[in-house]
Amino acid sequence: MTQSIKLITSLFICIFFISACSQPETTATTSSTKEQSAEVKADTKESTDSMPMSLIPWKEGVHYKVISDEVRAEPEVVEYFSFWCPHCYNFEPLVNNINDRLDSNTDFKKVHVNFMRFTTPEIQDFATLGMAIGRHLNQEKMVNAAIFQHIHEKNLEIKSLNDVKAILIAYDVTEEDFESALKSDEVKEIMQNNNASIDQYREILQSVPNFIVNGKYQATFTRDMTADDVVELIYWLSKQN
Repeated sequence: MTQSIKLITSLFICIFFISACSQPETTATTSSTKEQSAEVKADTKESTDSMPMSLIPWKEGVHYKVISDEVRAEPEVVEYFSFWCPHCYNFEPLVNNINDRLDSNTDFKKVHVNFMRFTTPEIQDFATLGMAIGRHLNQEKMVNAAIFQHIHEKNLEIKSLNDVKAILIAYDVTEEDFESALKSDEVKEIMQNNNASIDQYREILQSVPNFIVNGKYQATFTRDMTADDVVELIYWLSKQN
């Protein structure tokens, strides 16, 4: 990455570590209070591709948790996020770096949660539907950026499905394509899979953004990690069985 991108992503990491978006009544976070008191280092670590296990910097219980005895047959990285979460919004450039770093055979997907307190579950599901329509139309990245921008840059509310529709139409999705996608079996399946994934991991999804890798590992980001470290951790976990 260029120096300017490193600086920007480091800033995003700082913001993320200070306070990930979580439910008010929960005390669990993606990093401990002790971890949050440390300062972010400026140096980056080398890629762990060829390191012997004794030199791997990532430690179970510190940088990741094992949440299942079984691993998916195919490598997969899933980001759980909310369009209303400011930390998820700030984290987006780093998410793009993670996606670029992964091997071509590793599937990356986003799951939009509907349990945040910013608005109602129904309205959050409307935003999920917008993401699903974007995925169906092969325009998910653009649609997600548009929804994030609507909430965090334009400071506008989403109150109905028509608001989501207006956001997509403003970014070159035709009304005909929107209505057609809305009725499609694929969009219905995306919605079902999205919410099934939330239900599956609901007990450990206390804050967002949150990453589950290969169905077995939950990433934990500590304050001494740089932006490059976060990318390398997710990449390394995607290679584990």
